[in-house]
Formats: sequence, C-alpha cells, structure tokens
Amino acid sequence: MLVSFEGGTIFRALILLISWPFLCLLDWESKFKAMIFISFCGLPIKDMTNVSKAVLPKFFLENLNLHVFEVFQATGSKVVFTSAPRVMVEGFLRNYLNVNDVVGTELQTYGRYYTGLLSQNGLLVKHKALLEYFGEQKPDLGIGSPNLHDHLFISLCKEGYVVNKEEEKKKGEVVGRERYPKPLIFHDGRLAFLPTPFASLCTFLWIPFGILLAIYRISLGIFLPYKLGLCLGHWSGLNVTLKGYTTTKTTKTTTKKGGVLFVCSHRTLLDPVFLSALIGKPLVAVTYSLSKFSEVIAPIKTVRLSREREKDGKKMQKLLEQGDLVVCPEGTTCREPYLLRFSPLFAELTDEIVPVAVDSWVSMFYGTTASGLKWLDPIFFLMNPRASYHMVVLPKIPKEKTCGGGGKSSYEVANYVQRQLGDVLGFQCTNLTRKDKYLMLAGNEGVVLQHHHQNSSKTTT
Repeated sequence: MLVSFEGGTIFRALILLISWPFLCLLDWESKFKAMIFISFCGLPIKDMTNVSKAVLPKFFLENLNLHVFEVFQATGSKVVFTSAPRVMVEGFLRNYLNVNDVVGTELQTYGRYYTGLLSQNGLLVKHKALLEYFGEQKPDLGIGSPNLHDHLFISLCKEGYVVNKEEEKKKGEVVGRERYPKPLIFHDGRLAFLPTPFASLCTFLWIPFGILLAIYRISLGIFLPYKLGLCLGHWSGLNVTLKGYTTTKTTKTTTKKGGVLFVCSHRTLLDPVFLSALIGKPLVAVTYSLSKFSEVIAPIKTVRLSREREKDGKKMQKLLEQGDLVVCPEGTTCREPYLLRFSPLFAELTDEIVPVAVDSWVSMFYGTTASGLKWLDPIFFLMNPRASYHMVVLPKIPKEKTCGGGGKSSYEVANYVQRQLGDVLGFQCTNLTRKDKYLMLAGNEGVVLQHHHQNSSKTTT
C-alpha cells in the first residue's frame, strides 16, 4: 500500500484496496504476485527509488522487533533473504541495519518503468537461494518465522532463531528511537500511519470528508476573527496551544525601533499563520518559492525572498521597520525531533529577537513533502481528523547575546537560538541543512526553475 500510494497514485492504492477481499481467496504465492503486479505495473523506477529510501525506512524502523533486532545486531556479516521485491527493502537494510548483502525477488523492467511481472526466477525461495549463495558452507545463525519455508531455510544454518510474530506482537516490544543504528531525521510521504487494510479503508472513506474539513478550516482563518476562528477550529479537531507570550515581553519594548523578529522552528507552512492567530495580531511572513495557491489562501501577508543574501537582508530590514516579522531560519521543515542548522541572516537584522518553539502532530496525513506537490501541503495538514500545534514563545534574547548589543557574530546568535529552541522542545540540534534534506529525499538540492514553483518547488518560511 505504501508503494502504491506514495510511489504511484491514490487511484492505484484504491485498486489495491478494492482487490484485497479477492486476494484473500488466493494462496499465498498467487496473492503476493497479484499485489506486486498492482503495486508495480507501470510504476517509474525513479519513483520507487524515492519510496525505498525516503518513505519505507520510517515504517520498517518503527516496527522492528526488539529481540530480533538485538540478535541481528549481535552478528557479524549479515545477509538477508526475502521473498519481497528486493527494491523495497535493500535501501533500508543496507543503510540502517548495515546488511552486507540482500537477496530478494527481482522484478522485470521495461525502459524506465516496472512491468509488474517477476523475473524469470519468480518469487525467491529462501532455502534454495541460501544454498546457491553459500554453497556447502553453513551460516552461523538463521532467523526466520515458524512456517515451512523458513524452517527449511533455518535448518541449513548452524543455529536457528524462530520468530513467532503473533507472540512478539503481543509483547509489543519495539526498538526505540534512541537505539536506531542510524538516526531517522528525514523522511517523506503523505501517510503518517501504517496502512493496514482496515486503516487504508478508513482513510479512503475519510478523504471526501477531509477535503470538506480542510475547506472549512481554511475559511475560518480567512473570514473570521482570530479568537473565533481558533475556537471553531478546536471544535473541528484542530488543537492549537500557545505558552509564554505576553505583550510586555515583545512589542511594548520595541515600539520606537520597529517590529519584533519572531524566529520559529519550522514544522509546516502554517507556522506563521498559527503564530499570528495565537498572539492575535497580523504578522508578516517571509518565504522562499511559495506556491501561488498557498499565497492566495494565506490569511496573513507573505513576502517572497530571492535567496540573494544582501537583497533579502535589505527587504527583511525594511519589513521590520514597518512591523513584526516571522522567519524560520532552518529553511525547510523537519518532521522528526531534530532542528536543522539555522541560517544566521536573521541575527544581522535586529537585536529584538523572540524565539518561538514550534511542534506539530498529525493523525493521518503529513502536511509537508520534499518530492510531492507542494501546493497541497496545507490542504493535507488541514484534512487530518485530529491535528495539533504547540507553540512556546520564549523571552526576548538578552542584548548581550545579540550582534549589536553584545558584539556576537551572527553565527553565534543563530546557534544560541537553535540551542534554546532545542532545549524547550526536547529536540536534538544538527548541522544539517535544506540541501542535505533534498539530496537525501528527492535527489536534488531543493532549487527549481521559477516556472515550476506552483507545482513542485520547496516552500520555506
């Protein structure tokens, strides 16, 4: 389902879901081949590559069994044999579990697309593949399930570890984030849950209502006063909270020198919108490559930047002289509990800096994407049955910690603000940037031509 929905289209995913009752009537091998055909037929190889490295690892990591993981990590050289298509699991196994080799079912391709058919070898048979791979040499340890195929597979190893999935599932012991062999910082895709058949059915039934709900929530922000819009939004399942904000800490101390610069951690495009609504005053948000659709539905003023440092600095300085401004110096969103490196440009503009710690949670759809359609980001976030935004406004940065008042460099100020926000949120600070994110998730640096902005550009605020 993840391959069909994230790599293909919603229609491919719907076909897979509708076919599920009929597939259950088939034997295991026929059912597996049919699911592979529906998921891969006509699927671009490039899209599957993106799914395998940017979408699937999150779900694999979150469902790793603790005991199996401990046994697996205690071994030396690792080889995985699987009946699943190799392209689905190889990236995760090599990058996150340090597997030396992966032997799986191979798929046919035609040009740049998958045909949905298996290679001449068909579905991989584990014990046969193991014999071909190792010959007469027996592996030290074999891990598998309590079925006939895996019993044959394990019997060819010196020792065996049989995993009863039902028993292990009852224990509910999974590998915690702190024990991941490699940190999961970036991932892509729209689905925020594991799409089991029942969960997928609920999702498709919800989508028509979700679209209406998104329109309703957008209308609240555009047409109603802040307090009333927040109240009605809360009744619709959108929980938005604010802590720490007082007028005396911000605006009253800076009326003679212009506006306040709110520096936010970046979770979605809606960060400045919710901050403006929560503090009850219109703010101006500076953005890069914002889609036309997002500009139209935005209930606050947005100003485009050009990524030319000197030019952008002058524009932001002018906006600050006119009133309060919101900036997200990470330059791109991050879904996990990490903060990316803060661009130091904001620290050179003013000493009136107010850090804002932002965190969000969704129940069904992610409101960010690296390789999908950016203009749909706010729609998907607002389609969630339940979603939350939590903001904490920190005290204004002391003068001695700023560039003008304390003689600090812009990099020192940026790092100081990043650490402050990380401490409040419980997030880990990193040196990763927007470029790092896009090279990993989309295979590019996140920069596109101007005429592509509406459909595919990365939006940052």
